[in-house]
Amino acid sequence: MQSSLHHTISRKFSIGILLLLIAFPLLATYLAQEFYIGLLSRLMIFALVASSLNLILGFGGMISLGHAAFFGSGAYVVGILMQHGITSAWISWPAAMLTGFMLALAIGSVSLRTRGVYFIMITLAFAQMLYFLFVSLKNYGGDDGLSLAQRSVTGLDMSNDSNFYYLVLTICATFLFVLYRLINSRFGRVIQAIKENETRMEAIGYPVFRYKLLCFAIAGSVASLAGTLLANQNMLVSPNLLHWTQSGSLMVMVILGGVGYLSGGILGAVVMLMLEEILSGYTIHWQLYLGIILMLVVMLLPNGLASLPQKFMSTKKTQGDQA
Repeated sequence: MQSSLHHTISRKFSIGILLLLIAFPLLATYLAQEFYIGLLSRLMIFALVASSLNLILGFGGMISLGHAAFFGSGAYVVGILMQHGITSAWISWPAAMLTGFMLALAIGSVSLRTRGVYFIMITLAFAQMLYFLFVSLKNYGGDDGLSLAQRSVTGLDMSNDSNFYYLVLTICATFLFVLYRLINSRFGRVIQAIKENETRMEAIGYPVFRYKLLCFAIAGSVASLAGTLLANQNMLVSPNLLHWTQSGSLMVMVILGGVGYLSGGILGAVVMLMLEEILSGYTIHWQLYLGIILMLVVMLLPNGLASLPQKFMSTKKTQGDQA
């Protein structure tokens, strides 16, 4: 019998989805629908950052309202380095990840000494401090943001949207595989056990603070990597990426998809961004309808969309027992 801390994925389903994603640009180009290549790249980037938030929120129990600080910082590292003539992704992307990691270590070393609403408020405060810092940097665009002259140089033709798509897909697939292994490793089980009962884990001798801090820093590093990808896709870096509303959107994605499910961040990001895309095409009041849909989903599926198969199986089993 497997532990409740063990998370599984369907290998056949995952490979099937991956093959579809690999074939997608070819199909979109054949149908002259290249617009959707860029849209899917954007979905994968937000799936990446939402999954990094799910790591600390869903598996670590750390309700951070400042995750956008790492997301936006990663984007700014690319933009600032490019403004100083450093265009290589092999330099700027690791630099962004290192910045996110160190920034998360600094913020986490202070905020993780608190719990509950105090932790939420401190992470929010740090993110807002960074937001106003970047707004004040007039040499880097201030509140107008910073335009990128080109995409980062990787050795591929990055002006080609299909090449960029495959790069994003490779990074996302790699991270999700690493996340799967991490959650099921000893480290991941300790993190989940801390979420369940932090006092007990402290009592039996685990260095709880260090485990939480490392988890927080890993998530910050991955969020920064997602920021570099979004900067390259949009060719623009904006302070809005660090705003608390961005953190709120990421949190809604995770809650919508399923907190503590491996696929929670992916499902939440895809469904929420697709709803935005579809509803905004019909009405300027799309936020109202998006809010109603999100509210209905949360009421009917309090554990998120990823819990739907589990709920379906449970209902089926109950009906079978009654019969």
